[in-house]
Parts: sequence; structure tokens; C-alpha cells
Amino acid sequence: MLKSKIYNIFWITLAWTFISMFQYLIGYAISIQFGYQPLGEEIVAAWTGALITGITAGTIGGSILVFFWEKWLRSKPYGWTLRNILITYTIVFLFISYISTLYFASNHPTMELQNSNIWLIALNYSLQPNILIPYSVWLLIVMLTLITMLVNDKYGPGVFVKFLLGKYFNPKREERVFMFMDLRSSTSIAEKLGEAQYFNFIKEVYKVATPGILNNRGEIYQYVGDEIVVSWPIKSGIEKGNCINCYFDVKSLLHRKEIYFLKKYGVQPEFKAGLHYGSVMAGEIGIVKRDIAYSCDVLNTTSRIQELCNSLKVDILLSGSLTKKMDFDRLKVQTRSMGEISLRGKSNKVELFSI
Repeated sequence: MLKSKIYNIFWITLAWTFISMFQYLIGYAISIQFGYQPLGEEIVAAWTGALITGITAGTIGGSILVFFWEKWLRSKPYGWTLRNILITYTIVFLFISYISTLYFASNHPTMELQNSNIWLIALNYSLQPNILIPYSVWLLIVMLTLITMLVNDKYGPGVFVKFLLGKYFNPKREERVFMFMDLRSSTSIAEKLGEAQYFNFIKEVYKVATPGILNNRGEIYQYVGDEIVVSWPIKSGIEKGNCINCYFDVKSLLHRKEIYFLKKYGVQPEFKAGLHYGSVMAGEIGIVKRDIAYSCDVLNTTSRIQELCNSLKVDILLSGSLTKKMDFDRLKVQTRSMGEISLRGKSNKVELFSI
């Protein structure tokens, strides 16, 4: 998850630096339009200052946004969150504004950084009423960035971009790997914990499991009660054994939290999983609540494979067709054939493997 957060901070910094440079170009164009031609030194200083502003704002502001604001929006009341977002934004904005102004003042031909007045001049300029214009502009930029991140998280990493690009506006055929992960003994756990406590239990299980999915390039297709459906394009699914490693990484993450779950809920969560791949139709569905859906027999088959984990007394099952796609020698993983087995509702038998 830390890797994902750093990745987000990088893109925020890149985007905000681009916006800062673009703002400089607009200001430069307006100066030319009104007949003022900046000197070469002024252009270099302004260009460098815009670059410093963008990088500083992206690094500091992006870190606060990713590590604090997103968390607040998920765990704190909205009134408290919005108030504290505004306070922290104002503090960071004034700090960055002061640094930028200090840089411009220090590069002015008549001033030197050692001049004691330069610090007061920079501070005075940073507190002028006209600072409200860039304050409002950057507040809008920050809010749009935060909203974009929240929407992207809602649909899953990469899915929101596909919506914007209209990739699935018309249905298209794809080859994808699917993994159905179902919580073991979920009915007995629910009866033991009660509805409210069980809901919190599932919520925390998903929270712990998510980094294992994202780190292996998995796309969370659906949460179905106590089941997680994960999907990969066929190339990224079999590359480096991502679809296999995903299950074992999730298992490892849950094991690390064993003491926590036992102390709080009295049970240790465990998943069983079924994996299969094949051709699906992918496209946008819905009017009020739009989503990307996959339609084909592959999903039903994967679900049936996962259901056999209990009767075969294994944690993970793979279809023979997916097993043939994987390079298990390179992954240093041993597979065990479970034979050809009839799946519920299917006329043809499917060869299954476990690990």
C-alpha cells in the first residue's frame, strides 16, 4: 500500500508542477499582450520559481492529501474533516507562498538573500489580499485532485481512467484471469459475532487484504458479501505469477494480523480461492450507477471451481487451462493434479490443480 501511495504522490507532484508552469506561461502571455517584455533574467527566475512551487506543493501537499486527507474522509465526520482540510491547506499554502516569494525576492537584482529586510518583504507580500486569487485557484485544484482520487478508489485503480477514455463504451472481448476468494466458515463466524460485529470484521479483512491484491496488479471487480472477485488482463495475470502470488500475499497479510483478529473477534480469517481464465465480454452498464461489467461463462466456472475447495480439502484450485499458461518451474511452485472433476451445472469435466 505504501508503494501505491508514493506512486500517487509522484503523479500529483507531476500534475501540479505542470499546472504551476502553465500558470507562469499564462502570466507571461498576459505581460506580452499589455506591452511589457520581461528581461531574460526575470524569465529564468519566474520559470524556476514556478518549477520550485509545483514540486514543493506536490511533494508536501500531495503527501498530506494521500496520507491524511483520504484517511480522514473515510474515518472521520465530514464536518470535522472539511474544517481540518481547510486549516491544513491554508497553512501549507502560506508556507509554500512564502518560500516562492522569498525565492523571487532573492533573485531580484537589487536584493540579496543576506539582506535582513528580504525576509520581511517576502512575508508581507505573502499576506497581501491579492494572495486570495491563487489561494482560491489552488484550493480548487487540490479539491479536484482529492475528488479524482476518491472516485478512482471507488471504481478501483485504473478503472476510472478507462471510463474517461471511453474504453468500454462499446462492449469488447478480452482474455482475463479471474480469482474468486471466499471467506472460510463465514456462516458460523457471522452467527458467532452478530450482524454489526461481523460487518466490521469483513470490513477489516478487506482492508488488510487489499494491499496484497494491488501489489500484484489485481483489479477488484466485485465484493460479494464475504467474497472478493479479482481480475487481471491475461498478460499481467500470469506475468511473474501475479494471480497466484496475490492469493498467498493476502494469506500472509492476514496471518500477520492473526493476534489482532483473535483478540478483537476471536477468529482468524482465511480465504479459499478458485482461479480460471478465458474470454469475456467487457463493457459499461447502468444508467444511474455506471460500472464496467464482465459477461461470460468464465465467471460461473471460476465460482464453481472455488466451491470445490471445501470438498477437496484444499485452499486454492486452478483450472487446467490456466495452469498450462503459467510457468510454475520459474515460479518454483509445485502443482498437484486433482483430476478431472464435474462442476455444478456444467456438462463437461474440468481438470483442476492445487498448489
